[in-house]
Amino acid sequence: MSMNFTRQLSEMSASELNDAIDDTNFPQAHILSRGRNNSVCSTSSASGITPLMDRTLSQTDEVPNVVGTTTASGNVNSASAGVGAVGNALSNDGVITSPPVAFTRPKLMLKTNGIIPEHEAETPMTPKTPRTSTTPGHEHCTFHHDLELDHKPPTREALLPELSRSYRLLLSGLGENPERQGLLKTPERAAKAMLFFTKGYDQNLEDVLNGAVFDEDHDEMVVVKDIEMFSMCEHHMVPFYGKVSIGYLPCNKILGLSKLARIVEIFSRRLQVQERLTKQIAVAVTHAVQPAGVAVVIEGVHMCMVMRGVQKINSKTVTSTMLGVFRDDPKTREEFLNLVTSK
Repeated sequence: MSMNFTRQLSEMSASELNDAIDDTNFPQAHILSRGRNNSVCSTSSASGITPLMDRTLSQTDEVPNVVGTTTASGNVNSASAGVGAVGNALSNDGVITSPPVAFTRPKLMLKTNGIIPEHEAETPMTPKTPRTSTTPGHEHCTFHHDLELDHKPPTREALLPELSRSYRLLLSGLGENPERQGLLKTPERAAKAMLFFTKGYDQNLEDVLNGAVFDEDHDEMVVVKDIEMFSMCEHHMVPFYGKVSIGYLPCNKILGLSKLARIVEIFSRRLQVQERLTKQIAVAVTHAVQPAGVAVVIEGVHMCMVMRGVQKINSKTVTSTMLGVFRDDPKTREEFLNLVTSK
């Protein structure tokens, strides 16, 4: 059975994530306009139609049937009528006379070359939240401090004894006495805390979204900024924390706002580096709603360079990922950055 999308995404390097993104069907910067009277996903400029027609077509979301269609692989299928049909489609006063066809806006897609499958294999779903020790199958569970923790019992609880023993050995290795009063229950507390810090390993995108993807005729920017983020540096196993801002340009599908924060939780609650975390969040949003573009900016404070090493307490690390329109069009990118930096 192939690994599910979330597990694959979490194990991919930044370069592999880049390779998995297919943005070949996006309008490039020189043919894209972010004017409020133009469709953000419009590709009619590439067909040779005049800018005036661009504005007319963007208001009706219709184009003459001469315009080719673009496949996910970036290949263009021209209409059989050819370029000369443009003249036939227009009368002397410039009005479109040929039957229009529905306009299909390009979406940011993920390549299906085996790295990330388009359709995942069926896997058992994790229990729905909230749950308690009275939930069927959880009668003997002890790890229910976080009602949003998606886990497959008894997987997480089974880790507690071994983790507790490891922390007890760590205390002994530090020269402490694990039997003294203040440390008697510390190994178990630390084990439970570590399971909480890494709960993202037991969560997957499908369960977190929970069907909260809605059809909506909206193609303007959606931004959720300053989402609190807590993660663990995989190099030193000490925390780093900060804020995440996410923006996307919908193509007739929108995502429940809280789900953006939950996507952050999936990939931050594990051993991480900020660079990879930024890209994983962007790819997950792409997978969820196939928007025209996704932008993610993270500003983080890393305790591995605050409380040890160079000990620079005022340093902050900023990473960004821009996909689709946000990468191709400077005006769109500037609008997003202005929104996330404004107070």
